[in-house]
Amino acid sequence: MDTGEQESADVPQESVEVNAQYLQQLKDLDIPEDEAKKALILTGNVSAEEAAIFYFDSLDNQNPDSDEDDDDAYYKMVFVVNMELSMGVGKIAAQVGHGAVGLYQLLIKDPKTKEMVDKWDEYGAKKIVLQGSSTAHLMELQALALSMDLPTYLVQDAGRTQIAAGSHTVLAIMGEEEMVNKVTGKLKLLN
Repeated sequence: MDTGEQESADVPQESVEVNAQYLQQLKDLDIPEDEAKKALILTGNVSAEEAAIFYFDSLDNQNPDSDEDDDDAYYKMVFVVNMELSMGVGKIAAQVGHGAVGLYQLLIKDPKTKEMVDKWDEYGAKKIVLQGSSTAHLMELQALALSMDLPTYLVQDAGRTQIAAGSHTVLAIMGEEEMVNKVTGKLKLLN
């Protein structure tokens, strides 16, 4: 007979405050609220990106055919959008597309990075879009990424539509998740 007591090694979700903004961002990604709270708690409430990665990774790990070790590296491609520019949604989408194609083309030309692309593609080709505050911010992130030997691609606009020619619109970064998170882990998801 149920006595109403729960035995669980997990921390009760109700006893830990989760960041409401991060929770909403996760719900906007169609992650169930309870799962979003759990992911935030288990990732230390660091960012919505970290929690989303945890959640989607846990879905991937539920695959019974998976024989991968926990030590295997997972890769992701991250796009940091320059939010100081007045770009519409379509313009942002096009610029992120330019970043993805540009970085991908660079990576497949180099035998050293081709293997990274193959692993990235094999495990779902994870892509995350984040907010950068300015051109200077994108340049700082690029310098940090390059200092860590992470491949980058900085998109410069042709200036045919909404913004001035040469404007830095998106920074694309690719690498092992843990390394990329050291560069972009504190940035907010693009809403």
